[in-house]
Amino acid sequence: MPFLRETEYSAEVVWLGYVPAGQSLRAKPVNALDLNFDGVQGERHQGLNRASCVRVANLYQKGTEIRNVRQLSVLSAEELGDIAAEMELATLDPSYLGASIVLKGIPDFSHIPPSSRLKAESGLTITVDMENAPCVLPGREIEADHTGYGAVFKPAAKGRRGITAWVERPGALKRGDKMQLFVPDQPLWNP
Repeated sequence: MPFLRETEYSAEVVWLGYVPAGQSLRAKPVNALDLNFDGVQGERHQGLNRASCVRVANLYQKGTEIRNVRQLSVLSAEELGDIAAEMELATLDPSYLGASIVLKGIPDFSHIPPSSRLKAESGLTITVDMENAPCVLPGREIEADHTGYGAVFKPAAKGRRGITAWVERPGALKRGDKMQLFVPDQPLWNP
């Protein structure tokens, strides 16, 4: 009996990005990504392991080597539209958010359960770590191009910032590909 249940939801890959290693979070749009066990070669978030950050400060001293479950930043086209509307922008370029993948077609995307899988037709599979909480870094990228809008990003993105994920099965992904959602087949934790 499988422990991951295939859902009725699939999504289309509508945007792909590559964040070069360095200081900026801004992604460069690409037509395809080659995803390996350590993520995308040469990308800012590449690696099997990473240094711990503020997101796990209650577990580890900053800089402790831990498993990299944040290789990818995956966003929803629908939620990007909602963020833009709340910010009173016509659109919100996913490059500002350091996006790796933007999908269209899965409702309430930022809240899909941790350990869910998104599987492409090619067999490439990524595993969801958890919701990606908004931070100030995308606001800085937005502010550089849209003066006065950077500070409104974080509150507008609350609950809509997408998820972080890691590569479970390597492969190529291109714009237009479909990804099927599988969720853990278990009851919600209710202590």
